[in-house]
Amino acid sequence: MLRNKSLIPLSHQHQRALALCVRIDRAQPIPDRDLEAWQAEIEQHFRQEIGVHFSAEEQVLFPAARHFCELIPLLDELIAEHAVLRESFSRGEARSMTSQSLPAFAQQLSAHIRKEERQLFERMQQLINPEELAVLGTKLDAALKDAAQSCILPSAATRLKPGK
Repeated sequence: MLRNKSLIPLSHQHQRALALCVRIDRAQPIPDRDLEAWQAEIEQHFRQEIGVHFSAEEQVLFPAARHFCELIPLLDELIAEHAVLRESFSRGEARSMTSQSLPAFAQQLSAHIRKEERQLFERMQQLINPEELAVLGTKLDAALKDAAQSCILPSAATRLKPGK
């Protein structure tokens, strides 16, 4: 299903986070000497965009979805996943991720994003009328205003290497 324009800002942020996950996956195995750079990039993603993104979902999107009983179990899962992901981002900030926990984090983040896109967003677009989605979009735009508007460039250690 084509994404409703009111949800596109969240989807664009999802795309950038998925790009990070793909790069982590393709960089395997990540040498210990590069862990610092990867964790710095993860911290930067959270500070510039993902932290604001989670808040916008929790304060605007999820309450709108809670009006539909069928979405409540999914929302409970997504909120629990946000808590787990926040803890992972904290480990990145503390530089305590390992070469094993870094790819596990990328898999968790990727699965979470795909669940939001394929289940929550799709179903919300079916359940909420266009006018209400437009109002939701305006609220999301306001909630996302503090997110960085630029791409995060990989460092020498975190960019894809030839042949990967």
